[in-house]
Amino acid sequence: MRLRVSWQLLVPLVAVIALVVAWGRHLGPVPVALIAVLLAGAVLAAVHHAEVVAHRIGEPFGSLVLAVAVTVIEVALIVTLTVSGGKDSASLARDTVFAAVMITTNGIVGLALLLGALRYGVTRFNSEGSGAALATVATLATLSLVLPTFTTTKPGPEFSAAQLTFAAIASLALYLVFVLTQTVRHRDFFLPVDSRGEVAEEEEHAARPSRRAALASLGQLLIALVAVVGLAKVESPAIESGVRAVGFPPSFVGVVIALLVLLPETLAAGRAARRNRIQISLNLGYGSAMASIGLTIPAIALASVWLPGPLILGLSSVHMVLLGITVVVSVLTVVPGRATRLQAAVHLVLLAAFLFLAVKP
Repeated sequence: MRLRVSWQLLVPLVAVIALVVAWGRHLGPVPVALIAVLLAGAVLAAVHHAEVVAHRIGEPFGSLVLAVAVTVIEVALIVTLTVSGGKDSASLARDTVFAAVMITTNGIVGLALLLGALRYGVTRFNSEGSGAALATVATLATLSLVLPTFTTTKPGPEFSAAQLTFAAIASLALYLVFVLTQTVRHRDFFLPVDSRGEVAEEEEHAARPSRRAALASLGQLLIALVAVVGLAKVESPAIESGVRAVGFPPSFVGVVIALLVLLPETLAAGRAARRNRIQISLNLGYGSAMASIGLTIPAIALASVWLPGPLILGLSSVHMVLLGITVVVSVLTVVPGRATRLQAAVHLVLLAAFLFLAVKP
C-alpha cells in the first residue's frame, strides 16, 4: 500500500512542533516570520479538512461546516490577542467581527458575483435563501454592534452584563434557527439554481470522500485548529507590533485577523462562482458573517468573565454608515435573484472604502 503524505497533513504537524519549540520564548524576526507562514498554512489546512468533511455530508451542510471552522479560528485569535494585548484590545472583538461582516458581505459576495458575471454574463441564485441569510446578518449586526452605541445603562459603547447576556443568547438562538431553516426545513432555498431559477442538479467534480477519509480529515482538522490557536498566541505580539510599526491604527489588528481567517473562505467562494454555483458562494459569504456574529459574540461574552478590561462592542458613526449602506445595497442585490458585474463592482468599492477608512479613519 502506497503511503501518501499531503501538505494538508504535514503543515499542521510541523506547526504543532514549532508551537512546542516556540512556546514561552522570545523570538527574533526570522522565527516570527516562519511562524507566520506556518500559521497561515495551518489555517489553510484547517479549512481544507473542513471542506473534505463538507463534501462528504453535502450542501448546505458543507457551507455550515466551513463557517463554523472559520469561526473557531477567529474566536481563538481574538481571545489570544485580547489576553496578551493592552487597553487597545478592549475593542478587538468588535473590530474583528465588523471587519468579518464587511469582508464577507462585500468582499466575498462581490468577488463571487464578479467572477460569475465575467464568465457567464448574469449570475443567478435563490433570492429566498439569500434574502433570509442577509436579513439574519443585518439583525445580528444591529443587536450586537449597533445597539451598544445607544444604550444608556453603562457609559460608552458597552453593554451592561445583562444586556451582553441578552445579546449573546439572542445571537446564538437566531443563528441556530437559521441553521435549522437552512439544513432541515427549507434546504432547497440554499441550493444552486439554473438559468430558469430552478434548483440545479448537483454537480460532482470529484468523488465524495469515504467515511474513513472524512473521519481522518476531522481528526486532522482538530490538529490544525490546535496549531492555529497556539501559534496565534505566540504570534500575537508580532502582529500588534507590526501594525504599530507601519503607523496603522490599533483597530487594524482586527482587520488582519479577519483577512487571515476568511482567506480560505474567499478562495472556496471564488471556485464555486467559476463553476456557476453562485448560491454556494453566497452561502459561504453570508454564513461566515452570520457565524462570525452568532457564534463569536456569545463566545466572547462568556470569555469576558475572565478576560481583562472592558468589552467595547458599539460601532463608530462611520462604521454604522458603512454597515447601513452595505445592508441597503445587499438587499438590492439579492432580491432580484440575479446580478451582473455592476452589483459586484458596487460591493467591492464598499469593501475598498472600509479598508481605506480602517487605515485612515
